[in-house]
Amino acid sequence: MSEKIFMKGCEAVAEAAIRAGCRFYAGYPITPQNEVPEYLSRMMPKVGGVFLQGESEVASANMLYAGGVSGTRSMTTSSSCGISLMSEAISWMALQHVPTVIGNFARGGPGIGSIQPSQQDYVQATKASGNGGFQMIVLAPATVQEAVDMTYEAFDLADKYSFPTYILLDGFIGTMMEPVVLPPAKTDEEIAAIKASKKWVPNGSRGKNSLDQKGTLDYRNEKEAEMYEEWKKTEVKYETYLTEDAEVILTGYGISARIAKSVVNDMRKEGYKVGFIRPLRVNPFPEQAFEDLDYSKVRGILCTELSKPALYAVDVKNVVRGRCPVETALRSGGEIITADEIYEAAVKLYGAK
Repeated sequence: MSEKIFMKGCEAVAEAAIRAGCRFYAGYPITPQNEVPEYLSRMMPKVGGVFLQGESEVASANMLYAGGVSGTRSMTTSSSCGISLMSEAISWMALQHVPTVIGNFARGGPGIGSIQPSQQDYVQATKASGNGGFQMIVLAPATVQEAVDMTYEAFDLADKYSFPTYILLDGFIGTMMEPVVLPPAKTDEEIAAIKASKKWVPNGSRGKNSLDQKGTLDYRNEKEAEMYEEWKKTEVKYETYLTEDAEVILTGYGISARIAKSVVNDMRKEGYKVGFIRPLRVNPFPEQAFEDLDYSKVRGILCTELSKPALYAVDVKNVVRGRCPVETALRSGGEIITADEIYEAAVKLYGAK
C-alpha cells in the first residue's frame, strides 16, 4: 500500500503536476493559490523543468501558450479574476488546439471580490472561459486527494484531445491539509516519449510540422462541436449515493457537495430517504445521473453551491425539465454554507415523512 503524506492542497496539486510530467509552469501570485507557484519555483529546477513568474496573468497565460506549443506538458494556476485576465490566451489555445492544464482556485467575486473561497466561477469555467464558444473538460475535486488525482489526469486529457483542460478547485481545497497518496512520477523516458508523440511540434521544418488546422474556421468549429458531443459519451464522470429509493436528492460539486453528502448520512439516520449526486466533472455535465432518477418518487432536488445567484442549479433545472421542484441552498462571497443550513432546506423540501 502506498504511503500517505499530509499535504496542503496547493502543494499537493503542484507535486501531482510534476509527477504527471509537467515541465513548464508560468503563473503570477494571487491568493489563495500562491503556494502552487511557490512550490514549483523550488521543485521545477530539480526535475529539469522551467518555472517562470510572468509580470502579470496576461503574460503568464501567453507563456503557457508557448510552452504548450513546444510540446512540453505545461500548466498555469490562478484564481477567478486572474483567470479572467487569461481568457484571451486561453481562447487562442483552444483555437490552435494546444494541450495545456489550467487550474482555478476560485475566490469570491465579482471583480477582485474576496480572497475567501467561492464557487462563483462555474459558468466561466464550463461555458465562457474565453470568446468563441469553445468548451473544455472541467474537473471538479472535492478533496485534496481528488485534486491530486485529477491534476495528474488532466495532463493526459489535454494530450488526448490536444486541447486545454481545466481544473475547477476552490480556496478550501487549496488551503486545507489532508492525507494523500501521490501518484507515481513519470520517468524522463516517459516524458520524452510523450513529447515525441506530438508530431505537430515546431522543429524548424518550415511548415511540415503543424497542428491540424485545415479548412475554414466554420469547419473547425464544427469539428470541435463534434468533439464536445463525443465528450458527452466518453468523458462524463459523476458519483451517486443512495439514489435508488431517494425522495429528495442533494446535489452539488466540490466543497459544497462534500458538506451535502454528510447531511445525507445524518438525514438517513433520521429516516429521511435522501440521496446524492455529485459531478466529478462539471463539463461535460452528467445529464444521465439525473435521467436515471425515478421521478415518480422524487419530491425535489436541492442544489448546494457557494454562489449567489445559483449557477450550477441552472444546469440541473435544464436537465430535470420540470419533472420535480429544484430548490437551492446558497452562500457566496467566501462564506461557507453549513451542514445545518443544508439540512433545514432539505427537510423543508422533503415535507412530511
